[in-house]
Amino acid sequence: MNIKIDHYAIWCNDLELMKTFYINYFGMNSNKKYVNPAKKYESYFLTFSDDSTARLELMKRPDIPENKNIRGFMKGYAHIAFSVGSKDTVDHLTEKLRHDGYKVVGEPRITGDGYYESVIEDLEGNWIEITV
Repeated sequence: MNIKIDHYAIWCNDLELMKTFYINYFGMNSNKKYVNPAKKYESYFLTFSDDSTARLELMKRPDIPENKNIRGFMKGYAHIAFSVGSKDTVDHLTEKLRHDGYKVVGEPRITGDGYYESVIEDLEGNWIEITV
């Protein structure tokens, strides 16, 4: 059996801004928007430019309720992590996001389990770990 994570999905309020965020800051590429008019559903699949098969699906539908919980500290999925290859890149990207007005939830640090990471919020409050 060859099991792997295929994709991670996020319900969005502003699909276009979220797509632009992940393309601009994490170097992802997007497919053409999928639209299902009957369900009022729209989505994009974002991929990395390397040979990685993991994808990020951004989805929008008007009947999905707002998540009023504090992201990252609720039962269920807590965050997505992107490995950027070096401590310097973690630091640089964290500062770029801070400078551009994004909330840094966790400053760059070595965690108790040995990761070097920071944690930021995307446009809609979803937590992203930026790791080596």
